[in-house]
Amino acid sequence: MTNTITRKLNDSVFARWTALILISLMMFFAYMFVDMLSPLKEMLDTNLGWDSTTFGTYAASEYFLNVFCFFLIFAGIILDKMGIRFTGLLSASLMVIGACIKFYAMSDLFVGTGLEAWLASWWTAMPASAKLSCFGFMIFGCGCEMAGTTVSKSIAKWFKGKEMAMAMGLEMSIARLGVFAAMWLSPMVAASFGQSVSAPVAFGAVLLMIGLIFYFVFVLMDRKLDAQLEASGELVKEESGEEFKLSDLGKIFGSKMFWLVALLCVLYYSAIFPFQRYAPDFLDKTLGITDGAKLFSCFPILAMVLTPFLGGFIDRKGKAASMLMIGSIIMIACHLSFAFILPMFPSKVLAVAIIAILGVSFSLVPAALWPSVPKIIDERILGSAYCVIFWIQNWGLLLVPVVIGKVLDVTGGYTLPMVIFSSFGVFALFFGFMLKREDSKKGYGLELPNIKE
Repeated sequence: MTNTITRKLNDSVFARWTALILISLMMFFAYMFVDMLSPLKEMLDTNLGWDSTTFGTYAASEYFLNVFCFFLIFAGIILDKMGIRFTGLLSASLMVIGACIKFYAMSDLFVGTGLEAWLASWWTAMPASAKLSCFGFMIFGCGCEMAGTTVSKSIAKWFKGKEMAMAMGLEMSIARLGVFAAMWLSPMVAASFGQSVSAPVAFGAVLLMIGLIFYFVFVLMDRKLDAQLEASGELVKEESGEEFKLSDLGKIFGSKMFWLVALLCVLYYSAIFPFQRYAPDFLDKTLGITDGAKLFSCFPILAMVLTPFLGGFIDRKGKAASMLMIGSIIMIACHLSFAFILPMFPSKVLAVAIIAILGVSFSLVPAALWPSVPKIIDERILGSAYCVIFWIQNWGLLLVPVVIGKVLDVTGGYTLPMVIFSSFGVFALFFGFMLKREDSKKGYGLELPNIKE
């Protein structure tokens, strides 16, 4: 009788994995929308007059409010003060609103309006459609990054003491699948509507609306879980309505372990995501081919497949800090191979082998990094911790591509950029070593399994 009374919703395997699928699909649709225009760069130039500079400005606009207006910091406060239900619905709604603005900017509805005339009257090098699209993408970006941190905290709540790392790995894998879906579906949707660049945007906006509905279903499940937690006395203070204080942020900024994780995060991801932007061109020029993008596509696929399994290993065996170090070492070796070995022995087989090994690194580090945060930060301020890490990470994702671009303009080759990427890995390895040493002294349990046998 006691077991029946105390059994909670997240104790059900079916219920907690259903909850994970609901929130993961929201992120799948979000990642799709992020890259919905990536395969249509030439079409944007032809149809809307977006040159490369305009396209680059549009791509960067996603992070503008998060970084320069500190929206991610405020998002963390909102998350910890209001909880995952309110923040998740807010973030999903912002994504829908931003997507609708972006669709309007790129559609025929915008042409000939007074708003178009006003936007076209200043900064004439930037088309009016691009300016309004950037505005919509900024709003979408606020919702997308907020959603990412909310999902992480939601998984930490629903899978506490269970398969947390595996769940986070599976969520990341489903989200990354959205990038590939965009690459394939966006050109098909555009072609089906007479090479219309607004049609894929409209398609993405509809999917985001479906994602909002999915999250609403999750909210109903989470409300039931909270009722059970409250009845059992296990409801955390943040969910039970205790006032969040700005002074609580001091617990984050004052944590040495937090800074080690945050610095490792920004250094590692700054050597991965910016590299993805240049990888197709690098492969084309190094190997003398024209299908570098297809060649590089195996990188995120392998990471997508491996991450949940590595998360499961961490859940049962631990070794998260060690995994962070191994992932950094692999990344260093891969970038140095790109810099020196591949140019000496230009081969598609060798290139695919290095890319595949880099994919292993991209599985190891995220699988170990994100489940480690709940072990070093109190659950009540976990949302703020995730948001601060994302904010620090976004600085790297903004600045590193600019630096690499300038280096390429000066040197005309990829050797130095690859060395720069590998140097980030060296520093990431150092912080991983410090993280493991600090964990061994303070006993945060990064090397211990999440599931207690």
